[in-house]
Amino acid sequence: MRRLIFPILLGVVGLAVLCSLGVWQVQRMHWKNALLADINARIVGDAVAVPAQPDPEVDRYRPVFAEGRFTGETLYVLSGQKDVGAGVRVVSVLQTTDGRRLLIDRGFLAEDQKAKPLTVTDARITGNLMWPQDADAYTPPPDPKTGMWFARDAVAMAALLKTEPTFIVAREPTGDGIEAMPVDTSAIPNDHWGYAITWFLLAAVWAVMTVALLWRIRRQQA
Repeated sequence: MRRLIFPILLGVVGLAVLCSLGVWQVQRMHWKNALLADINARIVGDAVAVPAQPDPEVDRYRPVFAEGRFTGETLYVLSGQKDVGAGVRVVSVLQTTDGRRLLIDRGFLAEDQKAKPLTVTDARITGNLMWPQDADAYTPPPDPKTGMWFARDAVAMAALLKTEPTFIVAREPTGDGIEAMPVDTSAIPNDHWGYAITWFLLAAVWAVMTVALLWRIRRQQA
């Protein structure tokens, strides 16, 4: 009987740990689902005027509208679209009718179109507030020769163009053949159910292996 104590203890502890990890992932999944539902509800709400001092936490994803004119100051961010290929994301400065300077993420322009001049000036933008920081430790800085950016960076772009560090991501076309890329939750990962299944399967394998080990020990004793 003594030879069975350690394998039984090891089996119970291992099973408990693996099952707890699976339960934790299920809890994370429910939390993520609630978070995504909240974000989606905020994205599709009624548009309001851009707050005087928008808060990056409170006002993130808030639907807003702004009216004014494009100043001609534009940055291009390397991007791509499925079934289209490479291109750029167009970020332009909008000077509003009350004198504010805002960054407008106008959307996607295909590679063969990015050299054409942007002619639209007067605009009424409807979109969602964002403070994107897409760069990570591996993202190169903007190319000094071409001016191409490799990720959106609200603070850096605002400092360069002397605007408020606030993006309005357009959810409707703004002209010049630019395809709007509205804010959605598709880029937010939600793989917790898959992780939970993995942990529960590992727990099942652990249980089978424990039972097999106990059976082998009992057989040797017999």
